[in-house]
Amino acid sequence: MSAYDEESKLMRKVKENPFVPIGMAGFFSIVGYRLYKLKSRGDMKMSVHLIHMRVMAQGFVVGAMTIGVIYSMYKDYIVKPREELKALQQQSAFQHK
Repeated sequence: MSAYDEESKLMRKVKENPFVPIGMAGFFSIVGYRLYKLKSRGDMKMSVHLIHMRVMAQGFVVGAMTIGVIYSMYKDYIVKPREELKALQQQSAFQHK
């Protein structure tokens, strides 16, 4: 398997689920920012700071996954039936002419 095949497979997966890379980017952004802010945490204990960081990062990922599932359901149950109905209407109108 070549590098091009791997890249095309990755791009296909990203197009199928665009919120997965968004969730991953948000996760790493939050973790990076909170690690950067680690030295200026003040009187907060290290464990509390790390727990807050983990909760924020997980919350972002869960939110991105939830939005992705809602978007997928919207496409599957609202957009696709609407397009199929429109195609059937056009097909029946074409046959009646």
